[in-house]
Amino acid sequence: DVAEAQMQTLASERILDGTIEAVNQATVSAQVSGRVEKLFFDVGDYVKKGAVLIQFRDREVQSQLKSAQAAFDEANKEYQRLKDVFAKKLIARAALDKAEARYKTTMAQLEQAREAQANTQIMAPYSGIVVKRQIEVGELAKLGQPLMTGLSLEALRVNVDVPQTMIASIQQHQKAHVILANGQRIAAASLTFNPYADPATHSFRIRVNLPQNDYELYPGMLTKVAFVTGETERLLVPIKAVARRSELTAVYVINDQGQVQFRQVRTGALFPEQQAIEILSGLSAGEKVLIDTVAAASRLKQQVQ
Repeated sequence: DVAEAQMQTLASERILDGTIEAVNQATVSAQVSGRVEKLFFDVGDYVKKGAVLIQFRDREVQSQLKSAQAAFDEANKEYQRLKDVFAKKLIARAALDKAEARYKTTMAQLEQAREAQANTQIMAPYSGIVVKRQIEVGELAKLGQPLMTGLSLEALRVNVDVPQTMIASIQQHQKAHVILANGQRIAAASLTFNPYADPATHSFRIRVNLPQNDYELYPGMLTKVAFVTGETERLLVPIKAVARRSELTAVYVINDQGQVQFRQVRTGALFPEQQAIEILSGLSAGEKVLIDTVAAASRLKQQVQ
């Protein structure tokens, strides 16, 4: 397989260090008064969205729920019976209205009892890490009392301090990528610019907002951010076409007569999205390189022999 070295117009970037922080931090509070029966998580634990954080003692609430369910079942049965009787014109409308009112009242009471029962379990509003616990097992919590505080790992952003010489070009292009440790690049969802510079460092703080997802990133971590500052022409070849032999970096160039040459080159930036690498010197646009370096080496050896 042969590929042609081509000049392409690509974004020029400046890479800076940034610190990850959570966008959301929330404290869950008691929705009912009750005694804490069980704590499922503690400080430092990772919690998935919807997981039960705290269980309150619910015996009394369960009893109220059963009573409300029984009252509703009875009222519903009576209401349905009287609707059939009323349809046959055997009772007055007032009797049906009374049964309907009791049916609606017991239904509202049942919904309240179900909500009270649901409130005996405190659920995680989002996936994140518990950073503070304000309650112990056996304590009596009051309505509205703070119970646990957590950081969301679903919504993250990176704070970057940018020199004032770069701020104009970054504002013009409004594009950035967060670079993970494994080389993966995540396109920023948006950029938020501080409207003033730090008087001590003369730098502007930019918040690089990440799309909501689980990237295995945690608040406080350092990471790299690549900001688009303009466009530039780059000579690219496929990454697979570059051979590395000890400290030597080269490509196998093939001419129109089918002859292969092993030529040293100097490489630049990687472009994973295009599966390409920049060639800074040693190759010209339009020249053709062999992609399979193993097969190319074998062909060169046969050519020499």
